[in-house]
Parts: sequence; C-alpha cells; structure tokens
Amino acid sequence: MSDRVDAAAKIAGGTTVPPMSRLPHLMFFQPRLPGNTGSAVRLAAVTGARLHLIEPLGFDLDEPKLRRAGLDYHDLATVKVHPSLDAALDALPDGRVFAFVTRATTVYTEVTYRPDDVLLFGPETSDLSDDLLTHPRISGRVTIPMLPQRRSLNLANAASIAIYEAWRQVGFVDGR
Repeated sequence: MSDRVDAAAKIAGGTTVPPMSRLPHLMFFQPRLPGNTGSAVRLAAVTGARLHLIEPLGFDLDEPKLRRAGLDYHDLATVKVHPSLDAALDALPDGRVFAFVTRATTVYTEVTYRPDDVLLFGPETSDLSDDLLTHPRISGRVTIPMLPQRRSLNLANAASIAIYEAWRQVGFVDGR
C-alpha cells in the first residue's frame, strides 16, 4: 500500500487490479465532492489509470455518493490516498508533474505523455494555489481550452479529457 490507505479496498472491501502501465497517474489535490471522486474511480477502472487522492478529502471514503458515482467499479480501480502532496510525489519520484489549470498557455494536447507522468488537478472549489504551482516537482502547467467567460470544467470531466488524450497517444492499447 502506498502511503496510508489503499482506497479502492477501503471503499469496496475488494482488491485492486494491476494498473495499465501505459497511462499517466491521475492526482486529485484535496477533492471536495464525493460524486466527482466516485466518477474518477470509475474513470480509473475503465481506462486502467491510477488515481491518487491528496488529503484532506472533503468527504469520507465510505460516503454513499462516492460509492454510487463509482457504481460497481471500485474493486477494478487502483486508488491511493496520500496525506500530502509531498508524500504523493515521493511515491512517484520519476514522473513529470503537469498541473491542469485555467491560467496556462500550453494546451493539454501539446504534451506527449509518458506512463510515469502525473496529471495533477485542483479541488473543485478553487484552482491550484500559486504556492503549489511553484513546487519544484511541477514540470509544467497545462490547460483544457474553454469558451471565454467560463470558469472551469467539472473535475472528473477534466480528468477524463486528459487521460483519454494520453491513452489516444498510445493507440488505446488494451482498449476495445
């Protein structure tokens, strides 16, 4: 178990399947809404991506909305919970870290993703802080284009867009 808890086992009482090693890691910094995180668990299960959650979480891992949004996919996903950003990044020492933010000039499709990369997303209620964005492990800031005067995408939707681009780049290997 990485750091503190194997969340998939805690959520479902089940076991995890080996991750698909061709995809980057998804990392949610202090997620607040159980439904979004449940959807991300389902995303991890259907793509083989590994999901990392940084505490504090805005919900309990036993939250019914988390379980409902993830449907019956919790035992098919690899999910780890870490007590801090540093602890999470220490567990992934070789990966480049791409912070997904609204105020970036590099579009997510301009990056060639690698399996050890980390795709970092902020909490639903705010963007990643300037202090976090200056962390020495942050390799770059990327954005997902939107129409003007729109604040942001839903967290799980943004993660879906990013991980599917990474999967597309490797030809949707192992997908059907």
